[in-house]
Order: sequence, then structure tokens, then C-alpha cells
Amino acid sequence: TRTRSGAVTSPRDVAPMNTSTMDGYAIRTADLTALRASTLPISQRIPAGHAPEPLKPGTAARIFTGATVPPGADAIVMQEQAEAAGDEVTILHNPQAGEWITAQGADIRNGSVILPAGTRLTPQALGLAASVGCAELEVRRRVKVAVFFTGDELTMPGEPLKPGAIYNSNRFTLRGLLEKLGCEVTDYGIVSDKLDATRATLREAAAAHDLILTCGGVSVGEEDHVKPAVEAEGRLAMWQIAMKPGKPLAFGVVRRAAAGEDSAAALAPEAAETFFIGLPGNPVSSFATFLLFVRPFVLRLAGVQTVAPRALSLRADFTQSKADRRNEFLRARINPAGGLDLFPNQSSAVLTSTVWGDGLIDNPPNHAIQAGETVRFIPFSELLN
Repeated sequence: TRTRSGAVTSPRDVAPMNTSTMDGYAIRTADLTALRASTLPISQRIPAGHAPEPLKPGTAARIFTGATVPPGADAIVMQEQAEAAGDEVTILHNPQAGEWITAQGADIRNGSVILPAGTRLTPQALGLAASVGCAELEVRRRVKVAVFFTGDELTMPGEPLKPGAIYNSNRFTLRGLLEKLGCEVTDYGIVSDKLDATRATLREAAAAHDLILTCGGVSVGEEDHVKPAVEAEGRLAMWQIAMKPGKPLAFGVVRRAAAGEDSAAALAPEAAETFFIGLPGNPVSSFATFLLFVRPFVLRLAGVQTVAPRALSLRADFTQSKADRRNEFLRARINPAGGLDLFPNQSSAVLTSTVWGDGLIDNPPNHAIQAGETVRFIPFSELLN
């Protein structure tokens, strides 16, 4: 999805003329007799795309859906309310002025803004631009994101799974989420659990990207090298949030090499630093923090103005008596009765919950949920676009 870099103003009215919304007969309401059926000669036939003649007084024009209403006509009588015989038509209904007519400019007025700056160009937005004759649109370039994953235990699907190893599910989840947002993604793959290797990858990624996104290695263990690597190559502005799942989230910047130090730096010379976001390694944690933090950040980089997801107020059809000191985001889904069911295992390692559920309950800190109370629910449909 691309984003408009400037507002689109319509150069014309839509509809560009008065048009008929029905197959029927264009008439002058003043020509009809109020108390009985009126028979009028048919003076012309107007298909869509043809310019009509002015309607002669005391006549009707055969007209079709989308056709231009002839000058002088002020109503359309649908064909089901008329009886045609030869060159005449008997009108069986006395319409109000304007009936079944789409007035010129009823949808869009000449000079009005139809797509504000920062609008994401959805299929319907492209159709709207086309409806006023726009053949080209000025857009923001795609956000360039570098991703890499840390952990010597990570194995790619299709490879033998050694003892103590796990398959790298996050690579496919996060790449898919970034591509769904329209990003240009460079995947540096799995980086070994070594400080020098992590720093080298950060330097390379910073040269030509707007954002570096990592997964894993942002905790405080001896093998967690992402945090010290970012601090060595740039700086961290935030580390750890009071959220469950997703506590070890990191945000900062990585310095870009000067133009003479790294030939790749010339690809993106407009900034001295590249943004950095480090996601936790647990699959649900990385999924949730991406939706709640990375998604709006990427959209803002793309120039989108409105990034906050819309939430619903729904009934909890479950009880969760244990409260957590952190803000919880619970995987749940809407049941046939319109309430919410909770996935029974809310562990940050249970990726099944993200497929079973259709959204997240935003549960405040230290709050136990009782069945029947109203909770704040953010559907995945609001977070996955």
C-alpha cells in the first residue's frame, strides 16, 4: 500500500452532469395531470454516453440508467410505473421534482479535496482518484526495512532440527507483516550470537534503510548481544515496557557511516541515523509488539496520518481472576453470542493463540476480569492492515 504525499483535489464535479439512476422516462413534472394518468409523446431516446437534446414541453424522453438527463426534464419515472405503446408513453405515477436523478456534483464538487495528504491508497481510494480523471498520483516511497534474527538455536524450516534447536517462525511472521504494510524488506537472516557479528550487521543494515527490525537478543542474558551492539553503534532511547507479552522491547537509532566510509551510505544520505526496534524472541511477544508498536511507527514513516486502531467494547464471557501488574494483551475471539472467549493458554510461546483468536483484549494493569463485564477489544482486522 502506498501513501499520498499531497492532497488530491478534484478538477471536476462527480457526477459531471445530471444522470438517471433508473431505466424509464425523463419528464417535466409540470406536464403531468395530478389526478389521472398522463399520455405523452416520446420525443427522443437517450442511452448512456449520448448527449441529449433539450426536452420539448409536453413530451417524454426514453432514458436509461447512467444517461444524461435532458435539459428541461426535472424527474425520471421508472419504466415499471409507465406503459409505452408505439411513440407514446402513459405515465402512471406523479413524481416529485428530482426523483431518480443524480444531480451534477452530488458525490464530488469541483475543487474539493477527495484524498488528504497521508491517505493510504486502498483499492477504493484508487477508484476515487480515477473517478475524477487522475491518471497519476504522487506518493511516498516505500519504507525500507532491514530485518535479522538472533539465536544459535534457530533453524530454518526444511533443515534437520538438532537437539535444543527450534524453527524460526518469527522470520515468516514478521516478514509477512512488513510486506503487508507495503515495506521494501531486506532479510539478513539469522545472525550468530556474537557481539561483533551483530554490530557488523547493524552497520550494514543502517546504510540504506529507514528502520532496522530485529527479533531476539534484547534481554540481559550473556548471549543477548543486540542491546550492547546497538549501544555501541548508536543509542537506545527505550528498553523494556510494562506489557505482557512483550516486556523486552527496545527502541533507538543506529549511526550511518559517513558517505566516504561506506559506499552503500549514498543510497540513503538524507539522515545520519537509522531507526532501530528490537522485538522479543518469543513468537507471541514479537507478534503483539509488532502490531502495537512497529505497525504505527512504520505507517508514520510512510506518511500515514491516522494510525491508531479502532477498538470495540465487548462483553467478556469468561473470568480471569488473576491480575497482572503489567498491561496485558490477551488473545481472544468473538463468539456467536457476540461476547469474547479467551484462549486458555496465554503463554508468550503459544503461537496457536494468534491463529485461533481474532483480536487482543487490552486489559489494564492490576485488573481481574469478571464474566459479563465490558472490555476493550482490538480486532486483528484493525492491526493487520
